[in-house]
Amino acid sequence: MKLSVILVSGALVVSGVAAALAHGGATGIVKERMDAMSAMGKAIKSLSAMMRGETAYDAAAVRKSAEVLKSHSGEALTKLFPEGSIKGPSEAKPEIWSNWQEFADISGQLELFATALGEAADNGLSEPGTGGGMMGQGGMMGGQSGMMGQGGMMGQGTMMGEGTTMGDPSHMQNPELLAQMPVQGLFAMTAQTCSSCHTKFRIEKK
Repeated sequence: MKLSVILVSGALVVSGVAAALAHGGATGIVKERMDAMSAMGKAIKSLSAMMRGETAYDAAAVRKSAEVLKSHSGEALTKLFPEGSIKGPSEAKPEIWSNWQEFADISGQLELFATALGEAADNGLSEPGTGGGMMGQGGMMGGQSGMMGQGGMMGQGTMMGEGTTMGDPSHMQNPELLAQMPVQGLFAMTAQTCSSCHTKFRIEKK
């Protein structure tokens, strides 16, 4: 799980740097959303460093980064994509508008996870190698029966998997339950949601 978090967050940092370089010449709504993406990329980078133990865990910093992510997600994000706004240096795919509901669902899911992440900041990090907890074997981020395992939340045929929407399962829409999770779990879910959106709706620059 730790490796997957590092890979996802690392990819987001790289894409954030690329987006920053692409800002030259951007104006209007395109620049606004590029600025928003850059802000989110910086927040993910800061959180990733804490999750990997590169910087000391700081609950206040987690809340601050989570607030940045929250402020640029949900309706705040979707309103930055009026139909057809792909001129100039925009990296938005036309699929955003042909699959608008999916895009809106992902944006809403990001807002939910970012909100819960901020509320869970005081929970701290779970101890590595501990079993039986939400991050342990068979738990939220655990093995085959867990939400992050095969057939689970991030598995095939589930919320982040194939052929489904972001709205399932219903208990993952409960902010109070999400806020009880260890921070690593919520960070992983937040980063994976960003990655899923990039994969589906962002043109990767070569």
